[in-house]
Amino acid sequence: MNIAIFVSGSGTNCENIIRHFADNPKVCIALVLSNRADAYALVRAKKYNVPTVVMNKTEFNQEDKLMALMHEYEIDFIVLAGFLLMAPGFLIDAYDHRMINIHPALLPKYGGKGMYGMHVHEAVKAAGEKETGMTVHWVSRICDGGEIIAQFSTPLSPEDTPDDIAAKEHVLEQKYFPQTIEKIISELK
Repeated sequence: MNIAIFVSGSGTNCENIIRHFADNPKVCIALVLSNRADAYALVRAKKYNVPTVVMNKTEFNQEDKLMALMHEYEIDFIVLAGFLLMAPGFLIDAYDHRMINIHPALLPKYGGKGMYGMHVHEAVKAAGEKETGMTVHWVSRICDGGEIIAQFSTPLSPEDTPDDIAAKEHVLEQKYFPQTIEKIISELK
């Protein structure tokens, strides 16, 4: 199973996923794609000898270019791990129920356009939520609207700052995201 990880930022989840599957002979992290040349995730991927590609938004939305890349690396499954572009419809269709996203909140709350990173954690704090968490969902044409696959939560205290909330949620991502991916792909075979 060849997996592509799409990233836009620092890549802690990307590196965690690469490490998780490093000794799995049935899974290969075949490609890390970013829309940003300065994404630290690319440095992390290169450290593990995972091929990397940078595509700007225009290139990413060109079906011939993106699909040629997916075919070149024989990609079977796509993981969006902090990827901030909307997946184009042609990619969603080609990878129907073979492309997942992670969201740093308990969807359907705090999802949709503009809800990413600290924006999510600030909204959770402003709402006075007693818990937060992460959601893994199928990618659909609606931003953060795909069918939920798994959710994991953690309690919050009134004293938690948005940074505290982010840190607590990130612990969940590091613990549960790779194993959730493994479970999903094992059920695909």
